[in-house]
Amino acid sequence: MLNDPRSHGLWEKTAPSPASTPALSGDAQADVVIVGGGFTGISAALHLAARGSSVIVLEAREPGYGGAGRNVGLINAGMWVMPDDLPGVLGDLHGERLLDLLGNGPQLVMELIDKHGIACELERQGTLHCAVGDEGLKEIESRCEQWAKRGAPVSMLSAEETARRIGASAYRGALLDMRAGTLQPLAYVRGLARAALAAGARLCGDSPVIATERQGSRWKVSTAQGSVTADWIIVATDAYSTGPWEQVRYEQIHLPYFNLATAPLSADLLKEILPNREGCWDTKEILSSFRMDRAGRMVFGSVGALRNGGQTVHKNWARRALAKLFPQLGEVEFESEWYGQIGMTDNALPRFHRFADNVVGFSGYNGRGIAPGTVFGKVLSQLILGDMTEQDLPLPVTDPRAPSLRPIKEAWYEAGAQVAHFAEHRL
Repeated sequence: MLNDPRSHGLWEKTAPSPASTPALSGDAQADVVIVGGGFTGISAALHLAARGSSVIVLEAREPGYGGAGRNVGLINAGMWVMPDDLPGVLGDLHGERLLDLLGNGPQLVMELIDKHGIACELERQGTLHCAVGDEGLKEIESRCEQWAKRGAPVSMLSAEETARRIGASAYRGALLDMRAGTLQPLAYVRGLARAALAAGARLCGDSPVIATERQGSRWKVSTAQGSVTADWIIVATDAYSTGPWEQVRYEQIHLPYFNLATAPLSADLLKEILPNREGCWDTKEILSSFRMDRAGRMVFGSVGALRNGGQTVHKNWARRALAKLFPQLGEVEFESEWYGQIGMTDNALPRFHRFADNVVGFSGYNGRGIAPGTVFGKVLSQLILGDMTEQDLPLPVTDPRAPSLRPIKEAWYEAGAQVAHFAEHRL
């Protein structure tokens, strides 16, 4: 995207073409202006337009340019925080609401895909959280127990069953979550955009917001070529925020994450490696993830950025890691490579902000953007339409706050991932 093969990699190569989203020109009126064209912004636009609201989305580049079009494509349920810990962090009311909402998040994603006929390589076979060592096994056993007592369709797999499903014997076991699945993320957000356009929303690419101004009871949101005057503003820029809401970016620590895609595997290898097409990630602190796309390419990723020496270090590490995990692959070459930034909050949970009267947004998805982004977009539509109040939301209202030592931590994560990957599997 924008002539950068490392921005969206395989997803840009295999996604359907984007819908036409011409830049904003002139002055427009709307009920709601949405800033940001990722999962949250486009989901909100779709749900609002379907209910008859006039909606204009302003996206600095094109829908899916930020985290939505760069991620692994795992449709996960819940967040990183353990289910039993959430009420302790957010309080019982918001904690249980968030668990219920995000636990059912993948279901909403799949319902929208079915309803709107979105071609995004959806796989409904669940995900596998793979245990590395005894500590990893304890972690996923606890997570499984906590979700199971809430009625979630989760189960523990033995080391033998895990090896059979994955085609590798490196793990002590795995947590199978049948709520979850995988998809092609850029194709999904582009499909949502087409559905939003069909519902009556207006989407404007190449339209970064440069200023906002209160005009009576309404807001004027300006770009270089035009403006939108609306009753409400939804801020849906998240980790890629710039301009008037750059404080959303500054309250998150950027964690770089890269993905590499192999050539399509042979039919025999596809019978042995992830034959059911589950999405996988492990319990290491510097985690790895892997999955198949529809054509049988393995998408393998980990923490790190493909720049400043990272391209060579991380690709060499990935070859060694794959040789250890899947020796049956033989010598591996990668067809595509790309990376992006995950926005991490200090408590690993998303935030709801009221920036001003009728200016609201969710952010901070901590690497779980697909289902939470889709769900929170719908929640914002319900808030604006009066279906719920702020007291009904799954998160309390908070003010943006910058974490301590953010620039140092970001530099450390990028450099630390290079050091770890340079050393791992070299012996």
